Amino acid sequence: MLDIRWIRSEPEEVKRLLANRNNDMDIGPLLELDEARRELVTETEELKARRNEGSKKVGAARARGDDADSLMEEMRVIGEKIREIDGRISEVDERMSEILLNLPNRPHSSVPVGKDENDNLEVRRWGEPKEFAFEPKAHWDIGEDLGILDFEKGASLAQSRFTVLRGHGARLERALMNFMLDLHTEKHGYTEMLTPFMVNSRTMQGTGQLPKFADDLYKCENDDLWLIPTSEVPLTNLHAGEILEEKQLPLYYTAYSPCFRREAGAHGRDVRGMLRQHQFDKVEMVKLSVPEKSYDELEAMTDNAEEALRTLGIPHRTICLCTGDMGFGASKTYDVEVWLPSQYKYREISSCSNCEDFQARRMNTRYRPEDGGRPRFVHTLNGSGIAVGRTLIAVLENYQQEDGSVKVPEALVSYMGGLTEIR
Repeated sequence: MLDIRWIRSEPEEVKRLLANRNNDMDIGPLLELDEARRELVTETEELKARRNEGSKKVGAARARGDDADSLMEEMRVIGEKIREIDGRISEVDERMSEILLNLPNRPHSSVPVGKDENDNLEVRRWGEPKEFAFEPKAHWDIGEDLGILDFEKGASLAQSRFTVLRGHGARLERALMNFMLDLHTEKHGYTEMLTPFMVNSRTMQGTGQLPKFADDLYKCENDDLWLIPTSEVPLTNLHAGEILEEKQLPLYYTAYSPCFRREAGAHGRDVRGMLRQHQFDKVEMVKLSVPEKSYDELEAMTDNAEEALRTLGIPHRTICLCTGDMGFGASKTYDVEVWLPSQYKYREISSCSNCEDFQARRMNTRYRPEDGGRPRFVHTLNGSGIAVGRTLIAVLENYQQEDGSVKVPEALVSYMGGLTEIR
């Protein structure tokens, strides 16, 4: 959520940043509501001052034995007026909140201005795509030929975009989860968490999924519960409503979870295979930081995601998303994209973002500075550490062999019980 004081003081800057984000929302109604609210607050404060003064006069009159009925009636009328204005303020607050909750975050000054993915900026690459002596197959053909991926069973048990993993396929998925969790906890200093896979509306709102993205989420209709689209949601909300001490920061959390997304706007995209699923596994990274250090933390988090791929020996590149391609809650985002030989292109496997205080304002998560100043909002960061199913795809395609088998990356052999090839 953006600071209304900033919007009020820099309306033209807000309009410019919204335009850079391909957002045509009109902030005029918000500014009108803000002005009306301030006028109402001024009016009610003046009435409360009159009521306080009147109450003193009533007390003095009674002490003298004078008749105070007229004063008391005046105070009663003022009290009713205050209640009426407070009700109007609550209505304005609700309308303002509805607008503010749908305004995207403002981009950091270092983010390139652009309309879409064509304006993203590549910042680095690692590894050279392998030259195969044969025509590399897509992961769905590799998995089905090896009997480790079953798309028909997934569809029959649920619907399309669900997959059953069998035997060494299921073991590889579990190996990747454990490898990533061990890497982030043992080397990168994250605390492993296991959080609920369903959360309430308040929690979803805290990280920005609600109200804007309700159509992309799965809801339990009989309860105020939503299946999480990523464990970023419960991890970031762990300190909702709290005031932390500065010495507690930064906080690093990581968690495995299944993720559930309806992909409401993705019909017809990546229909085959496991690239775009309604249910998928992911290891998430979340950080809470003081503002002054949050962009250093973003660089470190992105490197944490990249290290998972470096350790697995999979070529990848990192790009900085432009203003028009960033997610709703992000101030700056790096996407890590993995090389898929069958598509002869890089595809996203991790997205690491600094949300600055956008989520913290929604959650009311603050910290008390060591210098004794007033509590400030923390900066929140999140990143895929990394998407497990997409990593499985990358392993199958990059480590495929001409006879149809798949070599197990050295870093995963111990997690696969010593298995070096999937045949």
